[in-house]
Amino acid sequence: MSTKTMIIAKNLVKKYEEITAVDGISFVINRGECYGFLGPNGAGKTTTMKIINCMSPLTSGNVLVCERHVKTKPREIKALTGVVPQEENLDPDLTVFKNLLVYARYFEVPSNEAESRVEELINFLNLSEKIDSHINELSGGMKRRLLIARALINNPEILILDEPTTGLDPQVRHMIWQKLRQLKKNGITMLLTTHYMEEASQLCDRIAIMDKGKILIEGNPVTLVEEKIGKEVLELRINNAMENELLQKLNRFEFTHDRVGDTLYMFSRDGRELLQYLVSNDYPLVLHRPATLEDLFLKLTGRGLRE
Repeated sequence: MSTKTMIIAKNLVKKYEEITAVDGISFVINRGECYGFLGPNGAGKTTTMKIINCMSPLTSGNVLVCERHVKTKPREIKALTGVVPQEENLDPDLTVFKNLLVYARYFEVPSNEAESRVEELINFLNLSEKIDSHINELSGGMKRRLLIARALINNPEILILDEPTTGLDPQVRHMIWQKLRQLKKNGITMLLTTHYMEEASQLCDRIAIMDKGKILIEGNPVTLVEEKIGKEVLELRINNAMENELLQKLNRFEFTHDRVGDTLYMFSRDGRELLQYLVSNDYPLVLHRPATLEDLFLKLTGRGLRE
């Protein structure tokens, strides 16, 4: 394993009786990068993260974390990782300060060093005013920041973030993104799952879009969008008759399209001429915008609702 490589997974499989949650995926995560797992509910993202952090045994394949196999070195791997879980699981009977101090004991951090680390992390996550507050006195955003502080108490080399900003308002979300980018600049490797495409675009150097336990595509978010979608999207409200007529008239333009309900999405690398034609012929254009990671995500995983 290269010194720049933190995690290697080869042909990773996880089965629960007859259900295959992760279906033979392979990936490499490098030191100091943020790698994102995106996908619908049930795609296998959280299961993959749990295997990496030795919280769930793999069925077959191999996973190395910092040159340690998840099957044989789980304690050593857990000592090198910090985890921000989906669900808030802070101790409600303890203060902010005590939550972090008690957690430091699990990693056998000496008392004096633990106290200084706790104070440093509380300042870093802007929780100083709540240092003596109990958990039920904190807002949702404060609890998420405290979970991040707790995950950093053992000075981890790898930070695992399972939907870290779900349910938070935009101000808190952007503040957490800023802190995570700062951690990445300091050399921490990050694994992220999220349903927010903007979050992945803001934080991730590379992403893997998963569905039904498989990786559909992997790479840099900006590059993938340009390669698979284009640079621009035009949205029109149409009916079936209008779609057939319009697409016949537009065959001289270079674009791809997708129809969902009454909306036609047209993806183009350079939509200026296409836009001009639509406007000059009074077609019901709703929106002209840059292509996004969400467009790629929906193209690969579908726009239908999932239970």
